[in-house]
Amino acid sequence: MAVPRPSIRRLFEKRSRKTAVPLAVPALAPLKSRDPLALFGDLRVRPKLMVLHNLFFVVLSMAVYFSLIPQYKKQVDGARERELRIITQIFELALPLTRVEGLEIYDYREGPIAEIAMPVEAVVWLDQNPRSVWKDAAGKGRFLFAKATELSQYRRLTIPEGIYSDAVRRARTTLFLVLGAIYLLAVAVLEWFIMPRYVYTPIQRMLQADEATQRGDRDREMIPPALIPGDEIGQIMRSRNAAVAELRGREDDLQHKNEMLEMQDRLASLGLMSASVAHEMNTPLAVLHGSIEKMLETAPLASPSHGRLERMKRVTERLRRISESLLDFAKTRRDRMEMLALAPLIDEAWGLVAIDEKAGEVEFVNRIAADVRINGNSDRLIQVFVNLLRNALNAVNRSQPRIEVGSCRMRHAGEQWLSIRFEDNGDGIPAEVLPDIFDAFVTTRLDSKGTGLGLTVAEGIVHQHGGTIHASNRAEGGACLEVRLPAVCVAKETLAHV
Repeated sequence: MAVPRPSIRRLFEKRSRKTAVPLAVPALAPLKSRDPLALFGDLRVRPKLMVLHNLFFVVLSMAVYFSLIPQYKKQVDGARERELRIITQIFELALPLTRVEGLEIYDYREGPIAEIAMPVEAVVWLDQNPRSVWKDAAGKGRFLFAKATELSQYRRLTIPEGIYSDAVRRARTTLFLVLGAIYLLAVAVLEWFIMPRYVYTPIQRMLQADEATQRGDRDREMIPPALIPGDEIGQIMRSRNAAVAELRGREDDLQHKNEMLEMQDRLASLGLMSASVAHEMNTPLAVLHGSIEKMLETAPLASPSHGRLERMKRVTERLRRISESLLDFAKTRRDRMEMLALAPLIDEAWGLVAIDEKAGEVEFVNRIAADVRINGNSDRLIQVFVNLLRNALNAVNRSQPRIEVGSCRMRHAGEQWLSIRFEDNGDGIPAEVLPDIFDAFVTTRLDSKGTGLGLTVAEGIVHQHGGTIHASNRAEGGACLEVRLPAVCVAKETLAHV
């Protein structure tokens, strides 16, 4: 015997109290409704429309039938009664029916009783009523009998009642055939032309776009505006496109924020590590700097070793300044700006890069005029130029290595700028890296020397000087890194345009 629902719940509650363990009692799901409307609503669009087509045809047929056929049958019955009265009167008056055109269907006969198959009761009745007409009641008025003028002769007229029922039946058949033909034609036009174009195809487009959205296929998730109709389905499509576009925009914004947060975390870790490295470098750099100064005191001024020691001293001093900058990597600081000659800065940066043994094979050309000057911090700008020259050194063509630096004045957005171009003759920057080359940790070098931070730091320094930095590939081959700094008002310059 089935247990009532309250008993089941009490059973669970008792067990819960005994075991002191809370039990989640699932609510008993109600029986699924068998509502025909709900079942109809679960159908797909095409079967649903087919059901509606057939229902419409049935309702239309019934409406036409009960509107036309009863009226038509009433008219036919009236005509039958009128015709029967007229024929009876003609037959009773003994008019020559065989001579009337169109009355052949009544099968008029005249002769003895046996010849016309006359019932006995008809003979008896006609003998008593010789001037009347006897109607075959058993045959539902199918035959009319009367006495002829000659003795022992009788007349018979057959009433063709089947033509009236045939007329009604033919009317019904014709009506259903016409309605069926109209239904088939309407269904063919709807299912092959109208519905596929204006309903099925737009719905299929939306389903395909939704599937693409679920797969993350951004190339196919938007419905082209040219394929969106102007009806309610089109409104749904446009609303869906707008919702998907807004969703993708928020996803991109969120992804960008996540990348920025991740980059900030990495840069924060890098700042802590840089401060630690700088702290560890300070002591050996101080010892090295002091040792070089003592060696300079004993080295002859005109000797080659004195020049090398001077260069080593400048390098150690620069390393100490870099170490100091690493200590406040995360701090915002204001560097001392001054008017600087550009060409010597480029030469000094190349001198630092030229320590690499690969630089001895490179043809380096500095086309910057001696009177070109910029406003900036020498140490920070040298750091930028060293990064750019080192990148060029690693990218040059090894068969004929060449690096060229030039400058020119230019006007952009109504302001005067100084463009400094660093060009090499290597393979250029890969197309997939070029848009993000100044982002942190982006590098095309797979060895341990590529950290992906050089150009990021260079971009930050250039921005501190109020300038911009751009990367591109040369049409004749190789890469071009362009630094644009605000131009200063100096004497007329003779610059090489590159």
